[in-house]
Order: sequence, then structure tokens, then C-alpha cells
Amino acid sequence: MIINEMNRVAIGDIIRRTTARFPEKVAIKDRDIQLTYKQLNDLCNQYANHLLNNGYKKGDCIATIAGNSYEHIIAIYGIAKAGLTWVPINPMISIEEKKYILNEVKASTILDDPLFLNKDSEHLQQHSLFYFDNNSSISQQSFLSAFVNESSNEPRVDIQDRDTAQIMFTSGTTGNPKGVMISHLSVYMSSLTNIIEINLSPQDKPTIMMPIFHCAQHTFLTSFLNIGATNVVINGFDPESLMALIEKERINFMFALPMMYKALLYHPKRAEYNLSSLKTCVYAMAPIDRESLEKAIQEFDADFHLGTGQTEMYPATMIFKSEEQLRRFGSYWGTSSLINDTAIMDDEGNFLTNNQVGEIVHRGPNVMNGYLNNKEATEQTRRSGWHHTGDLGYWDEDGQMVFVDRKKDVIKTGGENVASIKVEQTILNHHKVENVVVVGLPHEKWNEAVTAFIIPKKDAELTKEEIIIFCKRNLGSFQVPKDVLFVDELPMTSTGKIQKHKVRSMHTAHYKQVNKMG
Repeated sequence: MIINEMNRVAIGDIIRRTTARFPEKVAIKDRDIQLTYKQLNDLCNQYANHLLNNGYKKGDCIATIAGNSYEHIIAIYGIAKAGLTWVPINPMISIEEKKYILNEVKASTILDDPLFLNKDSEHLQQHSLFYFDNNSSISQQSFLSAFVNESSNEPRVDIQDRDTAQIMFTSGTTGNPKGVMISHLSVYMSSLTNIIEINLSPQDKPTIMMPIFHCAQHTFLTSFLNIGATNVVINGFDPESLMALIEKERINFMFALPMMYKALLYHPKRAEYNLSSLKTCVYAMAPIDRESLEKAIQEFDADFHLGTGQTEMYPATMIFKSEEQLRRFGSYWGTSSLINDTAIMDDEGNFLTNNQVGEIVHRGPNVMNGYLNNKEATEQTRRSGWHHTGDLGYWDEDGQMVFVDRKKDVIKTGGENVASIKVEQTILNHHKVENVVVVGLPHEKWNEAVTAFIIPKKDAELTKEEIIIFCKRNLGSFQVPKDVLFVDELPMTSTGKIQKHKVRSMHTAHYKQVNKMG
């Protein structure tokens, strides 16, 4: 077998190359654990060699169900070095969704987090399980001990640029998550783009706080490993703990949700912490309101950038840069990243000019390989030779993209995507529910709040609390409605389809009214 190591593009090579430049520099800080780039590279190599020595081969999938940790990072890039496929699974989704994903990818090995042991383990016994965090209370084999005696030499495997490096699952309006196949080339090119567009440097010290099982944090982690920065890993968000960490570590780069920045800004103990080290703040998933943005820029004295993208077009696809943040306001997405073409297209495939609303389409090396086992959905996104996002927008007179709305009904809440139909199907299983519609309504904290409108069955006594408890038993925590409203009827089309846009427009101010009442 001929192994192309001369001019290939492979994610795992990033760690090796950075190690050659900065072998003794700290790559990862996770609580009291520090790993230099050489140590990180050696551990990734050991895990890759462990996989290869145990019969894994190209196309095999290794799934992770975990939060942020140095072990998770070793696994991610070790899998890439072995030429295998990483399948990150959100720990917060239901066990049924986890089983669906594992069945789709035919994963034989799962790397799990002890935090989710009791929740998952009894349902996953048919898989080979290894656990992050060497916890003596766990009888199963720990992740690190599995490969402690393996060679730290670079694994020699054949990796092609367009090989699928990872499969990330994203929920759509059909309810079942779709597996997005992402190539080595897509991730590598995106990491270089982020470095150039946001001017990242080896002197940066970022937080790795958003979940690394999401494409947005993974792309920034890869970018910072590529440039040679020191990455400070955080598992979960607590405002005061984060402020203390920023002060202690002199963090200068943060990627977070708008609600997280606001939690820092308006925290009662904000003045007790020195956050002057922050220089670059990136946010995503939603805009920041004008008042909070102005306050954040003044308070932190940092550059704020909005990054957008989607799993199918590895981020960042568009960037609303710091110099534009206070010049324009609204749902601005800015301009394309340097590796993307972006256009506005109508339903017939015609390009639209400034101020004409149409679908946002892209093309570039960061386009997905396709949806796993779903040729029809893949072809649907590739009409006219462009990747169709399902998002609507328009160019303004200065060539800045303005986001208008989504074609589909996926609810973006707190950085997660929730398929409304999935929540609806769950609620309809309740024996007292006649009909239901679930929509996302504007919310100051969550951007969109999952909200259920229910028609109870005749003579049924049904409470909000009963529905919430039922949903918590059958859905991931982020999918559970933030509020439940009981109605006598829902707006319908002549063919019997619920008109979700009317439900949204009728109740747009719901959470503002709730807050006033509270």
C-alpha cells in the first residue's frame, strides 16, 4: 500500500507540525493537568497506534459521549491520526437518539464520561466502552490505561484529503438527526481560515469552554492547536468561576454565546475580577442586543466578532467583524470567509442582487462530503452546484450579509438546535394530549425558547408541570419546553397543516410579557 505523506491534508498532522515548532510549550491546561505539545502528540500517537493494533481500519467509527477534557482532546486527534472516523455525540440527548446515532454509524467502541455512566451504560453494553477520567469506582477500563504501553511513534496510515474524518449529527425538521460527513480537508482549511480572519497567534491563550462535540468549538480548538496557542479547557459554564479563571490565567480569547457574555457583564461580582486580558471575543448562534454589545466592548475593551456557519459548511463560513459591530445593527452576518463563495439564490436557482431576499448558498472546500446514508437529503442541499443552507438573507449596499429567517423550523436555543417535530412527537405520546405545536419564541437568555402550544383531549385535566415532567423523561434537557400554553384551537391550513408562522407571530412577545408579570 502506498501511503501519501508528502502532500496530503490530514487533521492529525496538525499536532505533529505544531510539536515540531513548539515541543515544550503548553498545549492544553485542564484543571491541574498540563500537556506540552510533545506530550499531546505522543499521547495522540499512542491512542492511534492502539486503535490500529487492535484491528481498526479506515471507515471504522469511534464515538465519544463526553464533555470537555484533555482526554477527549487526545481521543479526537488520536482518531484522526489513525485515519478513522470520530463521531461526537451530545451527552444531553436522549438515550433513544444516542442508540439511533450509534446504529447509523455502526460504532463498535464508545468513549464515555463517568458523569453520564448511570444514564448511559445499561443501554450501551453491546459496545466496547472506555471511560474518560481514571476513576477507581468504575470497573470498566479507563481510556488512558488502554494505551499506556503503546508506541508514541507517528502512525503510518493512508489518509486522503476528502476522507471522512468525522460524522457530526445535526437535528433537522424531520426529527431524526442527520449524520454530516466532514472531511480532513474541510476541517483543516477552516482552521487556517479562522487563524487568518480573526488574526489568531501563538501568543493567544483561549478558553475551550463551548462543547467540543459541536463543530463551532471544535473548529476553534483545531485552529488554536494549529497556530500553537495554549488552550485552557473548561467543562461547563459558571460566570464567577469563568471570571476567576480569566483573571488567573490571563485569558485573551473567548468564544461564547451571547447569553454568556451578558452573564459576565451583569454579574453582581463583576467588579471584583480583572478581565483586562481579554482582547478577542467571538460569539455565535445569535446576535447580541445593542445595549449589551456596547457595554461589553467598553467594559472588556476587546474586539467582538460574530461567526456563523453550520455543520454542513464547516465554520466559520461568514464573519461579522469587530470594525463593523457598532456601525451596523440588526441580524448581520457580515462577509464570507476567505475560502467561501457566498450568494443569494431564489427557488429557481437564479442569483439575486442587493436587498433581494433569497436563500443563502455557499461553495468551498469546507462543504460536507454529504449526509450519511441519505443521498436524497444530500442532493437536496446541492442544487445548482451550490450548498443550500435553508437560511434566508440578503446583501446590503455595502456587501454585508443580513440574515432574515430560516426556511425550516429548527429552533436555535442556547447554542443547541432543537427539531420542533421531535418535541411534538414526544408530547403527542402523552395520553391527555389531542394536538400540539412547538415553536421557538424570542427570549432574552436563550435566543429562542422552546414553547409548546397544546390542545388537551376533551375533559382531560392537564397541567404544565405534568407536560414538563413527561418531556424531561423522554427528551434531552435542552429539548424540554421552557413554557407550555393550553389553547382551544391552532391556526390550520385548508389541508390540515398547522401554520407555525402564525403561532410565532401571535406570541412573539410572550416571554417579554412573562418577565413583566414575574
